[in-house]
Amino acid sequence: IESLDEKILNQNEKRQKLLAIFQRFLDEQDATDRALLETEIESAMQEKYKEEANNWERSMIYKFSLSDGAPVYRAQGFVPGTILNQFSLDEDEAGRLRIATTRSRNVGNFGEQSESYSNLYVLGSDLKTLGSVEKLAPGERIYSVRFLANRAYLVTFKQVDPLFVVDLSTPNNPRLLGELKIPGFSTYLHPYDENTLIGLGRDVQTDVYGNVRNGGIKLSLFDVTNPASPQELDVYIAGSAGSESVAMYNHKAFLFSKEKDLLVIPASLTNTNNSYRPYFSGALVFSLA
Repeated sequence: IESLDEKILNQNEKRQKLLAIFQRFLDEQDATDRALLETEIESAMQEKYKEEANNWERSMIYKFSLSDGAPVYRAQGFVPGTILNQFSLDEDEAGRLRIATTRSRNVGNFGEQSESYSNLYVLGSDLKTLGSVEKLAPGERIYSVRFLANRAYLVTFKQVDPLFVVDLSTPNNPRLLGELKIPGFSTYLHPYDENTLIGLGRDVQTDVYGNVRNGGIKLSLFDVTNPASPQELDVYIAGSAGSESVAMYNHKAFLFSKEKDLLVIPASLTNTNNSYRPYFSGALVFSLA
């Protein structure tokens, strides 16, 4: 049936005939054998479902060489999940690609619910996976990523803001070193020095009903000297719910000079006591001495 030309039987007709044959086969079995077959088939379907789940949401990666003045195709690969932005990818000095993704929540064919989670993969020059750290922060998604030398820093969010520190010094075996959970979340991470990160994002508050609501603009300073126990050194919150800064979503609006200990971000600040009306619109200037 499968080998017949589609001019004789199209794909839908072939499927119907195959199902009819299979149904006749089941009808010929006694009750015991039929029950065993149905259990075996359902188990095989569940296993197949799990195998195919990674293909439902994945990022395809294509590698091109640009050294000769024209793009030349070199390799392709894929990883489960989707990336957030350009900071989710990084190539190390050996040509290995590091990539952080989020798998979305979904409901399977058998009613199984899969919570969202985050992953980090290291791919070789042929874009084959060398190592991975998977299923970070179940129920959350990535809000910001930063790769610095042999470490990766990931911020996820749902109720609190976990900052994850991942060791990439052994590409075949990346390891989660530590995490820090604090209120709020960072949508952009910027290096201050090799042991300090600047986080820009949003503060959050929990109301009397347990609901998490966005607050003002949040600026954090993280100490990652001890990657097993990252710390928030300092925090500054500007405005309240409704306050915005384009620098939270566009890193080109984030002006930082370590030599001058100067950080500048554009901002529009509101106050919940004044019907969320902006009371300030301009630039916030910080000293990071």
